[in-house]
Amino acid sequence: MTSAPKPPATPAPHDEAHVPADEDAQLDQAFLALADPVRRRIVARLSRGPATVNELAAPHAITLQAVSKHIRVLEEAGLVTRTRDAQRRPVHLAPEALERLTSWIDRYRLIHEQRFRSLDAVLAEDAQEDPR
Repeated sequence: MTSAPKPPATPAPHDEAHVPADEDAQLDQAFLALADPVRRRIVARLSRGPATVNELAAPHAITLQAVSKHIRVLEEAGLVTRTRDAQRRPVHLAPEALERLTSWIDRYRLIHEQRFRSLDAVLAEDAQEDPR
């Protein structure tokens, strides 16, 4: 008779206490900004290149003022920047901010992937010991 399989070894979860408070606040602000579908579409559009407020407003059935408010929220979250080009004020995506979000998500994705790999190994070992 074989002993019960050992539970899979899991990496220690990321300790949120070690995330600096300012980084935590930036993440909160960025995720809150991206919670709105209009702002996500603006970010998606800006991923193709800079655009003016008029260009960003075109596909939406909302006022220029509303689009400007959405851009301001994204700007305060550090996700976009504005520059001045003569009379134009193009909006640009801030890729480094998106990279911070991706890194945060990847940290947890990797932990869970490791847990699933460990579980797969235990299940495979159990299946070899007890073929039915």
